[in-house]
Amino acid sequence: METDPTKESKLPSFEPLPTPPPLAPPPPASSKLRKIVMVASIAAGIQFGWALQLSLLTPYVQLLGIPHTWAAFIWLCGPISGMLVQPIVGYHSDRCTSRFGRRRPFIAGGALAVAVAVFLIGYAADLGQLSGDPVAKSPKPRAIAVFVVGFWILDVANNMLQGPCRALLADLSGANQKKTRIANALYSFFMAVGNVLGFAAGSYTHLYKIFPFTKTKACDVYRANLKSCFFISIVLLLTLTVLALIYVREKPWSPERGNTAAGDEEEEDEGASESSPMPFFSEIFASLKNLRKPMWTLLLVTCLNWVAWFPFLLFDTDWMGREVYGGDSNGNPDQVRLYDRGVRAGALGLMLNSVVLGFTSLGVEVLARAVGGVKRLWGIVNFILSFCLFMTILITKMAESHRRFATVGGGATVPLPPPGDVKAGALALFAVMGVPQAITYSIPFALASIFCNTAGAG
Repeated sequence: METDPTKESKLPSFEPLPTPPPLAPPPPASSKLRKIVMVASIAAGIQFGWALQLSLLTPYVQLLGIPHTWAAFIWLCGPISGMLVQPIVGYHSDRCTSRFGRRRPFIAGGALAVAVAVFLIGYAADLGQLSGDPVAKSPKPRAIAVFVVGFWILDVANNMLQGPCRALLADLSGANQKKTRIANALYSFFMAVGNVLGFAAGSYTHLYKIFPFTKTKACDVYRANLKSCFFISIVLLLTLTVLALIYVREKPWSPERGNTAAGDEEEEDEGASESSPMPFFSEIFASLKNLRKPMWTLLLVTCLNWVAWFPFLLFDTDWMGREVYGGDSNGNPDQVRLYDRGVRAGALGLMLNSVVLGFTSLGVEVLARAVGGVKRLWGIVNFILSFCLFMTILITKMAESHRRFATVGGGATVPLPPPGDVKAGALALFAVMGVPQAITYSIPFALASIFCNTAGAG
């Protein structure tokens, strides 16, 4: 039987099946919790040094003879290095091809730079004397030069250290969101531990006896205590860093293989962005063009918020020594001694501040629900911050009105510490400031993450 070629064939036609899409790479595996704890513990060493800066360095620069008004210009190093160093270090650590890994070389380099900077700061007066500074006169120009160089190196090194530490925690957490939250919580916890230890060390007046060699012709008891604190800071930071870098290993990264997670597993390359990245600052400026009103409002309020915070953070212990206790860093020995006592009391206040900050951080979500949301909570604590800053004026006036003097042999008058209620009020102010500080460290970042989804923040 012949087939009619004009009729359609009833046989089914077989077309080649479409090529199945490649399987998505498995999410990067997270490392063991103890590795995350080891890396997060570096924050305690970092924050110990920051606490010493906040509590002791502003008074220290005045003992070297730097004018009171110039102290703020020296502290500009922190914000400037934060804006420049952390993004640049983060950008290059993402693409580092060292055989030791992407993050570990930067963490090791940052820790060593911190140790060098702390040594320069602690021995600024001794190095200045060896270079020709007078012992009994102020200012000490050579010591000031050594201090400023060491201080800027310290801020740059601290910022160089923090970014890769946080990035390594993210690598170790992999795609496990719960472990990511735990890693950030542990980092914040160790920051609080470092703060408490640093402020406690700064408030202890006999620490120099542990390191008797710190007291020299160029360094009185106050500076010897500062050097002793910095020695502890160096030992703590280097010990924690060495232990973490030995215990936590990274596999070398290359653009061809993609990202490599620290620990045991490899991450797959997510796209061509790693092989042809856009420069970091180009990404920042490009994203600014797309920001909408909510994000701009958040940035503006955050900026004004930190304008209010920085005078307190920079001059809190100096305020205690000069305004509350009535001392003078450049006065006679009795005034210098009283100023030192005030600075120590301010360091104790900062320790109380850190304790309140830590507990408040754990209850931010509860507080937000109680007042009706995170935005309202942020607004309330900003009013609390304004009230506390106003209270510094009231406490200063109370200290001046209750100032007492004692007459010693020869008819000389010696200033006395303020009454107990004035000291208690100042310390209570430090503690209450921990509440708005905890909110400032958390809610703006959370709001930014929320707005990123809709405001084109990138």
